[in-house]
Amino acid sequence: MWTADHQKKGYMAMTAHFIDESWKLRNVIMRFVYVPTPHTAEVICEVLYDSLLQWNIDEKLMTVTVDNCTTNDKAIEMIVGKIGKEKLPLEGTLLHMRCSAHILNLIVKDGLDVMKSAIENIRESVAYWTATGKRIEKFEEMAKFKKIKITRKLILDCKTRWNSTFMMLEVALPYRVVFERAKQVDKQYEHLPSDKEWEFAAEMVERLGLFYEITKLFSGTNYVTANIYFPRICEIKMKMRQWATSSNPIIKKLSDEMTTKFDKYWTDIQDLMGMATLLDPRYKRHMLTACFAMLHGIEPSSYECVELVDALVARLHSLIEEYEVEVDEYKPCEELISSMKAPAIMNIFNDIVAKQSPAAARLQGEIDMYLTDGLVPYTEVFSVLDWWKVAGTRYPTLRKVARDIFAIPVTTVASESAFSTSGRILSEHRSRLTPNMVEVLMCSQNWLRNKCKDVHKGDASFWTCLQDIQEGMQVSIHQHISFAN
Repeated sequence: MWTADHQKKGYMAMTAHFIDESWKLRNVIMRFVYVPTPHTAEVICEVLYDSLLQWNIDEKLMTVTVDNCTTNDKAIEMIVGKIGKEKLPLEGTLLHMRCSAHILNLIVKDGLDVMKSAIENIRESVAYWTATGKRIEKFEEMAKFKKIKITRKLILDCKTRWNSTFMMLEVALPYRVVFERAKQVDKQYEHLPSDKEWEFAAEMVERLGLFYEITKLFSGTNYVTANIYFPRICEIKMKMRQWATSSNPIIKKLSDEMTTKFDKYWTDIQDLMGMATLLDPRYKRHMLTACFAMLHGIEPSSYECVELVDALVARLHSLIEEYEVEVDEYKPCEELISSMKAPAIMNIFNDIVAKQSPAAARLQGEIDMYLTDGLVPYTEVFSVLDWWKVAGTRYPTLRKVARDIFAIPVTTVASESAFSTSGRILSEHRSRLTPNMVEVLMCSQNWLRNKCKDVHKGDASFWTCLQDIQEGMQVSIHQHISFAN
């Protein structure tokens, strides 16, 4: 949801994510629709459901990724009721996908409450030296005197935005000696941080940096993100356990607060992301075993760990049974076809075969064959879509499942990015555009960009320009999603 400042009207962006016939990840804005007030679960559900009907995709949904709030929770429940559980994969239990960036934000916000007093002098110092143009120039002169190159300008944070606090500290740290010089030169400057405060800031940059980088990784729209969820979540958990052993009481308390929130939310999307991990040929059961062992503090060979992995494999099997794949019928050569009638025993044979549920056996065989086949050697640079496009043909039905699961975004960034563009369309000079015209402009721009991406994919200069625009949007959106309710 986004409220236009110059109209005071709410809009909802609905973005479709899918993998096309050439196994390329796509995301397309399908609606940028006006949502009347009040923005209750009932109203949001009605607008979303009508949009799904207009595009005739109400019975073709895999998941809906939304911001993490109670209104959206209730709206998704109502959507399931309107569509019908029987028309959704696994009776709609996979439909609700919470935005991982918002979950990480909730975890970090609790940590910020613990550390805010410890960095107050740094915040006051940055505020003082960025207050006027004259002070900024004076600070730069002192940096030259101390032979410190100005590579990034000081940034004052917004106290409610954790990534702005991270960037403020990250930028300020290299200028520590400049602040010390400033205290000698300017007697009005009163908030020089102590050595302990600088050391604490360095520790916080390291810790917040982990969340910052993982949030950026989760927020990608040009690559698959579903299969990276489990390994990265485990990385966070491992780090928080290390922080819990810190001799610094503030760091230890920060770890405790973050761990409480982490344990509350991480299981919410465990099933889907677990299946995505299984379908990564570098990971399969082995990564899940390692992750569950670490997350639950149990041995990889323990009964509990094996049960957790088996449960996800069973969920994947239940899902694959709902898929149908067309398999070319075997066509023997004409010269081998006999004119003789089938023997009478074939009637009994056919009855036995029918009772054995060959389709279920074939699907189980696909999963077993895939999981027992050797792992693809691990590399950081790996296209899971290219692998399933080529090697995945050995598992035709599982391949179809993989195509749907890997299209799932773990954040709402693709939809949120539309709000950056909409802010330029609905400027103070164009505030009287009707909701329908706003939607036409928003969708047309997105569709043209997607078309240009295909037509000009060989034109490096053209495509580089478009990517620069997109990256600029992503920076702005990345800040926005970290603080959405």
